[in-house]
Amino acid sequence: MSTSVLLAGFTLGFSLILAIGAQNAFILKQGLKQEHVFVVCFICALSDALLISAGVAGFGVIVQKFPLIEQFARYAGAAFLFFYASISFKSALTVDHSLKAEGKEVGSMLAAVAASLAFTWLNPHVYLDTLVLLGSISTQYEGQQLAFGIGAVTASFVFFFSLGYGAKLLIPVFKNSKAWTVLDFIIGFIMLALGISLLL
Repeated sequence: MSTSVLLAGFTLGFSLILAIGAQNAFILKQGLKQEHVFVVCFICALSDALLISAGVAGFGVIVQKFPLIEQFARYAGAAFLFFYASISFKSALTVDHSLKAEGKEVGSMLAAVAASLAFTWLNPHVYLDTLVLLGSISTQYEGQQLAFGIGAVTASFVFFFSLGYGAKLLIPVFKNSKAWTVLDFIIGFIMLALGISLLL
């Protein structure tokens, strides 16, 4: 197994998920609240791993041949993002988070799991990034696609768990309820902007 190909897969995979998106904002918030962090990170990373594996195996062709898959994810994802944006704005305006900053679990496991799955599987960009982009690039490494795929999958696990557990370093800042209010507004605007971008 070529180390250079493994590194290429890791680097590209990491760069694709580095941008602040709906999924990353959600994981960051869960990490700050210290709620179901392992489960959320694991679901997001495992979902990425499944999609990357499918892309490397050549299933990106299916998405290209059946654009309805991407269209469904686009509209369902936009609806979900608008819904989550409204929750974030409502939280910013009505909830005092100061007592939650130290990590008391208040959200249900089921809700965290459902949100993690929605942020991943209702995001049309994830299909383009994993199935199509990573899948097509992996064909450049004839006979080394497995190494490329392992590198990309490793990047997902490293990134999501680093983000989820690294967020605790910011907990002292978020002992101030105003910081939570600002974060909720930022997340709300991110979700709203991403939802609009999906429809456009």
